Amino acid sequence: MSTAAWHARIACGAEVGAGFLVSARQVLTCAHVVRRSATADVRVSFPNRAELGELTATVAVHGGWRGGAADTGDLAVLELEREVPLAPAVFAPPGAECGTPSPELVAYGFPRGYEEGTLALYRALPGPLVAGEWRQLEAVSGHGQPLAEGFSGAAVTLADGSVVGMVTSVAGGRDVRAGRMLPTEVMARHWSGLGELVPTPGHGAEELRALYALVRRAERTGPRCDPDRLYVDAVGPFGPPLPDGGFTSLASAAAYVQWEVPEPEAVTRFADRLRELLDGPPARPSAWSPVVVEIEHSGAGPDQVTVEVSACRDGRRHPVGARRLPRAAVRSYVQERIDEAVARLAPGADELLAFVLPREWLNEPVAHWECGADDPTPLGCAYPLVVADRSRQRSGRLRHQLHKKWQKLDAGPGAAVHRVECGTRERPPRLRKRLWDDGAELVGLAAPPTVARQYFEVGLNVPVPVLLWSRTGCTGDDHGAGHGGACSGDAFLDELTASVAGVPPAELPRHFLELRLAADAADEPDRHWARDVQLLWDDPRCFPGTAASLHSPVA
Repeated sequence: MSTAAWHARIACGAEVGAGFLVSARQVLTCAHVVRRSATADVRVSFPNRAELGELTATVAVHGGWRGGAADTGDLAVLELEREVPLAPAVFAPPGAECGTPSPELVAYGFPRGYEEGTLALYRALPGPLVAGEWRQLEAVSGHGQPLAEGFSGAAVTLADGSVVGMVTSVAGGRDVRAGRMLPTEVMARHWSGLGELVPTPGHGAEELRALYALVRRAERTGPRCDPDRLYVDAVGPFGPPLPDGGFTSLASAAAYVQWEVPEPEAVTRFADRLRELLDGPPARPSAWSPVVVEIEHSGAGPDQVTVEVSACRDGRRHPVGARRLPRAAVRSYVQERIDEAVARLAPGADELLAFVLPREWLNEPVAHWECGADDPTPLGCAYPLVVADRSRQRSGRLRHQLHKKWQKLDAGPGAAVHRVECGTRERPPRLRKRLWDDGAELVGLAAPPTVARQYFEVGLNVPVPVLLWSRTGCTGDDHGAGHGGACSGDAFLDELTASVAGVPPAELPRHFLELRLAADAADEPDRHWARDVQLLWDDPRCFPGTAASLHSPVA
């Protein structure tokens, strides 16, 4: 053990126990070893580095132990009078004490007659923790050193010297060679400072250091932060509920998220929310938090499609349902899943309902679909609602070019409408060149895709962020032949141009929600120009990659 100089002997009055160094000035031990610290000095020495002498220490953190043999929180953190030039203990991942086969565990303690210390060899019993707090220990043989007074606070280590827990008690009885230890994850529950020292599955060391640096900064100088609200926001509606009584500190909330919440992303969300409170929100690529409804041909037949509903949060899609369905069943399935997806968005997020559709579905009246069987409100009057083209989402070229377009749009006040008039004789290649030359950002079409297919295809295959049309606009049999007199498609473009003047493109989903509400409330809804408006709004920053393939639906 000569290389493990971090093992410590603790004396407090007549009580003698063990401890172990976890930083240059911090030593962990049992709270009961230093229970008389209010009236007696706490003295710490390192038997493997005798030249350091005996140092005094104070109790910096108390785990909450109340004095009874069955009371929890038997942990104390001692702060030494000065830093010591020793490498601290290294921790094993949680649960390493219960491998298969069960590894031998070593404890370095100071029972009576062993001022320099001695070793005890034990194994941890598999199974549940005793009362959710302790891991049972039993001797490897009946002839070695038993756990005895003087081992309390000793680090329990694997053969490589990495720490898996701390001895807290010895079982009674002359012939009983057993005891209990606090495993590292329980110690971290009582002292959050262990959170960044113990390797945790799913979390990198740098990630944990950054998290606890934020916690310390917030506790020192930051604004008042509600740890309960941060926790609820981090785990979301489907995470573990808030513990009874909530959290007494940010550190305890962070440790609980790290140790008790199975979703690794919860730690990242907790840190991000805390960083926003300390530094203000970072520049966000998009203000919207979409619920995405993706519809794709399933390959199982012309009437069969795959539908997936996802909530987008923290740059990832979180699927809430996927199914292969006949076309007639799509609406009811989507209605059942949207509320569930919205509940998974971050609290206070600006929801956006986005239908990502096959090209031939882009004129589908999704804004008129009811919210549900018991709620006839049109979806377009309940949410900012947009459509997007599935083929566009697969094009790396268009995604890259659209990113650049949106960077430009973010800096400007609005976008001009590039009109594709009813009865235009413009050849599609000339329209393509015009849109490229003008850097078109918003295209308005006088006719729906079923009538102006060739012009519509041009708009989709050029990086135009926004396309708008009326689903029931001009329906002339030959769109290129022209019309005599007034045309509903051109009237639509006139209204559209006036309506969106000065509206930032990023705000168009909300703008058209208001227009749909106005149209629905009008005395003659069918005559309102925005009644059947379809908004294809394509900001790649709003649509992270899918979490799973749409071609593997839930049966």
